[in-house]
Amino acid sequence: MLRHNRLNSNRYNNNNDYPKYTHRPNDYGPNPFVTNIEKDTLQNNNFRTALWTGNYLQLTLMSINPGDDIGLEVHNDHDQFLRIEQGEGLVMMGDSKDNLDYQKRVLDNYAVFVPAGKWHNLVNKGRIPLKLYSIYAPTEHPFGTVHETKEDAEHHH
Repeated sequence: MLRHNRLNSNRYNNNNDYPKYTHRPNDYGPNPFVTNIEKDTLQNNNFRTALWTGNYLQLTLMSINPGDDIGLEVHNDHDQFLRIEQGEGLVMMGDSKDNLDYQKRVLDNYAVFVPAGKWHNLVNKGRIPLKLYSIYAPTEHPFGTVHETKEDAEHHH
């Protein structure tokens, strides 16, 4: 018989039962860190916030406004994982920026795997902000990165 210690004794019936957190755009890496990633992602209103940056892995939170996109890009030296927590989008990938022949609709709870060397973009096709988190391996953005808008991100990229 399993016994739960005090850390595991709380049970949450729905998202509103979780403890209330105030989102702070801090980069907690490379220290050990545990968080409610769904809550952090949904509370993030910045285009991009680096939540944890380690030596070989990085997690960023993103909020994409309706009709906007992440921006067409390619990462030649690392893979990328995206997890959609809220919204509706269109993922496009391909071998060149002019040939994004892989296209899939994504919704809440979808995961996207972007192989190194693939051009890709994600467009918000919904009426509400598209909330997601992204994991890069190795890291992509400097420690502590916060881009309030897509324009800020483009200026620093």
